[in-house]
Amino acid sequence: MDLDLEKKTWWEYIEPDLQELLVASEFLINTVKSWGGDLPQGSKVFHDYSFVVFPAAKAYEGFLKKLFFDLGMISKEDYFGKRFRIGKALNPFIEKKYRNGSYVYDKLVNYCNGDELAKELWNAWTQGRNLVFHWFPEEKKAISFEESIEKVKLIISAMDKAFEGCKIK
Repeated sequence: MDLDLEKKTWWEYIEPDLQELLVASEFLINTVKSWGGDLPQGSKVFHDYSFVVFPAAKAYEGFLKKLFFDLGMISKEDYFGKRFRIGKALNPFIEKKYRNGSYVYDKLVNYCNGDELAKELWNAWTQGRNLVFHWFPEEKKAISFEESIEKVKLIISAMDKAFEGCKIK
């Protein structure tokens, strides 16, 4: 599968380590496909293909932090520090009393004249990262190979829309 990563308008914008992570997800997709072409629906070489999404999700986190920093939505301390949490900063459901200077969702809504992009970024964050990374005893959610591809595509699409919607040059 060719994700055309190097043709993306944001490819040169992101750091080489983030590029490498996205290439890793593409490599994993192609490796699994090479085991027998497109795996039939329900095929289970592995029970869970989350490992395909992990590198892209990590790259998405780096992309968002860089984007928010470059747009002046987070401080230098947030960008370089270890305490800033995208899940908290981008969550549209955080109560107003807990929204501080690092809260990005409202800033995106104001910057983009609406909540469409902010919702898109949040959806990619929850679907492509949180629901893939976290494990709970009562929710042993495994994702199929097909779902892993869709999640990688969702992350890349969100990056496309963010780069275009935020008018980064």
